[in-house]
Amino acid sequence: MNAPSARGLFRATGKRPKPVHIRDLVTGEIVKADALLREEDDFYPTPPEPTRAILAAEGPRLREFSALWEPAAGDGAMVREMQAFGLKVVASDLIDRGCGAEIRSFYEFGQALGPAILTNPPFDECNRDPGFVRHALEVLGVEYMALLLPINWVGASGRAALWAKFPPSRLYVMRWRIDFTGQGAPPMLNGWFVWDRAHRGETVLRMLDRVDVRQSSLFSNEGSRA
Repeated sequence: MNAPSARGLFRATGKRPKPVHIRDLVTGEIVKADALLREEDDFYPTPPEPTRAILAAEGPRLREFSALWEPAAGDGAMVREMQAFGLKVVASDLIDRGCGAEIRSFYEFGQALGPAILTNPPFDECNRDPGFVRHALEVLGVEYMALLLPINWVGASGRAALWAKFPPSRLYVMRWRIDFTGQGAPPMLNGWFVWDRAHRGETVLRMLDRVDVRQSSLFSNEGSRA
């Protein structure tokens, strides 16, 4: 079975993708492929576990906001999780995928649709400076933002100036690999990068487990702002 290039999934590693064993989406069998199959527009809905984990970990802080903005809403996968958690959510995206989002480029917004952002952003947009992070924090001036990104996003030397001006408040490393494609063989570890204007001090490192329901018991209200 030969698959198209999966360069978009691997651009954070700086390496060529190696042959992988993936789940055939028709038969369900595990087969060998040159690379993971790519979706149109590199659209990969976020599975529920990462969203549930950050909601449980940051829940007390998130409930302080009048609304959360999901500016890369896609088909609404994360929006539904946030709403199920009892949060008010407004959504936007560049492409209409049927979730009722406002169809508009993130960079066309001169004013935030909500005081807090929680999203799985287009990775390429977070690699640019100015880009997604600077537009949200500098132009829109949001109070809070949580972005789902590959862990190695933190290590790029070209991001030093951005990191120096906008250091994250908290970094949650997820101790499992997210299967965005449903094909198995997820290529990288991810984490939640949180910017919170209420935070004081250095970036705090925390861990998230797949058993997200226990996360809320790990932090007191005071600890969630540490």
